[in-house]
Amino acid sequence: MMYLIKRRSTATREELIAHWFANHMPAVITGHQQNRAAGKRHAHRYMATLFDPRPEKPHAWDGVAQLYYDQALPRPQSAHGVPPIDTFQEKAAPYWPWATREYVVLDGSLPLDPPTLNPPFPCTRSGFFKVTFLVGLLAGADSDALFDHWLDVHVPNVQQTMETVGGFRYVVSHSLEPATEAYAGTAELYFPDASGWAGYRDHIRADGMERYVDAAATLVFYSGTEMVGIP
Repeated sequence: MMYLIKRRSTATREELIAHWFANHMPAVITGHQQNRAAGKRHAHRYMATLFDPRPEKPHAWDGVAQLYYDQALPRPQSAHGVPPIDTFQEKAAPYWPWATREYVVLDGSLPLDPPTLNPPFPCTRSGFFKVTFLVGLLAGADSDALFDHWLDVHVPNVQQTMETVGGFRYVVSHSLEPATEAYAGTAELYFPDASGWAGYRDHIRADGMERYVDAAATLVFYSGTEMVGIP
């Protein structure tokens, strides 16, 4: 389950992140730990990616939270944060869950060094250059055809290119209900640093994805930091 997060117009990015990490993530962690102990549905992994600001190209989202379950959650009656239950939700615009299925193509390890002088989670990790694509479906295109092409043709192309330029992790997620969501899916590409991304753009070749993807609706974000709530 993904949750795309955008700050309210009255909040700064720094306020959003501070309250996300300090107030919201600990409560989410505790809630899922309690559900697990009680034998209720709970997430077995929880992380959030912070998108770097790009003043030259403002974008709609400040980050995305990802919670991993054994099955998709039902869509709620109203968005999360209506009404707000913590300061983070006072700073963030109301947000909806987005059910996806994840495919881990390259499973390179990510650094994780929880603090020892404070509670171990939530914690942050860095030391990588992450590129996240929110992929828009072209009007009139068939989502099943997109997903087939994505996995059968595009994924091998990207994987080979990633391996050529030193990328170490590649994850694709497909929307379970593409007809009702803003995006058909996501792709997450990890490199040791920005030079890997530059090399990727030099080496990647067209493979027909353009027949299905709305380039204008597809957004690209860079990240150097993730917050880890449940590893």
